[in-house]
Amino acid sequence: MEEIVELCNQEMDKAIESLKFNFKTIRSGVVSASVLDKIQVNYYGEKTPIKSLASISSPAPTQLLIKAFDPTAVKGIAGAIGESDLGVNPEIQGNTIRLNFPPLSGDRRKENAKIAKSYADQAKVAIRNIRSNYVSSVQKDKDLSEDMKFNLKDDLQKVTDAHNKEVDALFAQKEKELLTL
Repeated sequence: MEEIVELCNQEMDKAIESLKFNFKTIRSGVVSASVLDKIQVNYYGEKTPIKSLASISSPAPTQLLIKAFDPTAVKGIAGAIGESDLGVNPEIQGNTIRLNFPPLSGDRRKENAKIAKSYADQAKVAIRNIRSNYVSSVQKDKDLSEDMKFNLKDDLQKVTDAHNKEVDALFAQKEKELLTL
């Protein structure tokens, strides 16, 4: 029985890790290279992350400098960034691309907070789906007594509640980071 709860816990931990990754891609005050993590570049017919094609540095708090390893990839990287929802225009300078991020306006901060809320909601849905899958497998198990099934479902609910609280705490932290001027 403990194995089932532990497996469920591990799957829910993966949903939390995914949420943390998604939160990193949302820009708050200072720009970090992680805002580019979700952008894929069409490189020789394959969707490739920018960090695989270039080095990324941050010479200033609102600026990123991308140095392509392959000069032929510069236009593709710039195009992918231009098509993304980052709200910046890439400036190509030889083998480098400069991204100047404007200061976040109040409206953009609120919009980013809404995006963070949707990521948190998606994580909660994933956690509920994981719980639901485990509960249905427990219900179908004919080797377990009704008391064991009840106790197991109760344990699964406790794990679910703990993960939902973690999602809420992570969202509250990200929202505070986004909305604090």
